[in-house]
Amino acid sequence: MPPTVLAVIPARGGSKGVPAKNLAAVGGVPLVVRAVRECLASRIVTDVVVSTDDDGIAAAARGAGAGVVQRPTDIAGDTATSEAAVLHAMDAHEALQGRAVDVVLLVQCTSPFITREDIDATAAAVARDGADSALTVAPFHGFVWRETEEDGATGGIGVNHDKSYRPRRQDRPQDFLETGAAYAMAADGFRKAGHRFFGRTVPVRTDPARVLEIDDPHDLARARVLAPLLDAPRPGALPTRDDIDAVVLDFDGTQTDDRVYVDSDGREMVAVHRGDGLGIAALRRAGDLKLLILSTEQNPVVAARARKLRLPVLHGIDRKDLALKQWCEENGVAPERVLYVGNDVNDLPCFGLVGWPVAVAGAHDVVRGAARAVTAAHGGNGAIREIASWILGPSL
Repeated sequence: MPPTVLAVIPARGGSKGVPAKNLAAVGGVPLVVRAVRECLASRIVTDVVVSTDDDGIAAAARGAGAGVVQRPTDIAGDTATSEAAVLHAMDAHEALQGRAVDVVLLVQCTSPFITREDIDATAAAVARDGADSALTVAPFHGFVWRETEEDGATGGIGVNHDKSYRPRRQDRPQDFLETGAAYAMAADGFRKAGHRFFGRTVPVRTDPARVLEIDDPHDLARARVLAPLLDAPRPGALPTRDDIDAVVLDFDGTQTDDRVYVDSDGREMVAVHRGDGLGIAALRRAGDLKLLILSTEQNPVVAARARKLRLPVLHGIDRKDLALKQWCEENGVAPERVLYVGNDVNDLPCFGLVGWPVAVAGAHDVVRGAARAVTAAHGGNGAIREIASWILGPSL
């Protein structure tokens, strides 16, 4: 049997440097959810849990597909170690699952640009290559200095070099910087040692451009600037026609910008996007792809728009997840083959039912965090047209 590889993501609710740090959004996605997604996308990790003392973090983690271990108060304070959280989570997970963990990973959600490849390589160093422990590192070529105090005067000494001699870069041994993103440990050895570095420790090289730890508001600001550059969609990250059999669309906030215009007689109007209409028409012409508008609102404008688009509609629905489940059964569609588009918290039950939950840009933070993909366009501004281009590709 393949080894059981547990990824533990410690995420306390308290943070002095950046309040509610682990729920702070980078690239529109909460930090804890970014870490969960990459762990779940790993080919080697078998189980993912978030260790937390915070209800909001727990809800975001569950929405993203992770298990949650409630962290006791005595290991949730400022002085608590990450090792204590990982050991507790590992014990709790083993007790719940009834099987031993072979390799445990500590994955830090404060490293927002960690990748599934980093996680796989770190886990593989222990699970496949026989190391006792491993960590992510980045090549580093800087000269490190340390301040000293002598006879009341401040000076400096070289840490990784002799300050009297400045060798060329190619003449120096390669140094590595610990990224703080991921650590892997053989579970039994970790329990005995009580710390993350023991036995043969293997450094796993990662991309220096992705090394960033969020400790203060300046780090968070930098991460948000870098996210559009580093979060480019990967192959397989977006759904294609081969992945789905049905597209189910929320209405308000996904096909509209979530605003309502009310005239003096109380009649409501909304604005829609012509590009979305084009995308829906193309999806409809795809033939065997089933389409549905599913809305909580009981509003004539929803029915009117559905008629215009020639789509079936269910509206005035309190429990959209139950309605969606019944619709899937009646139409012979497996829920895991459904793409559902939403924008607010009432869409979360449907997100948990389908294989492709998709949020539009501007959706609620928790909804974006629970989504498998997020559009670049906002609701009512071409988001559905964008999704149609994912599914149909050049044929659109």
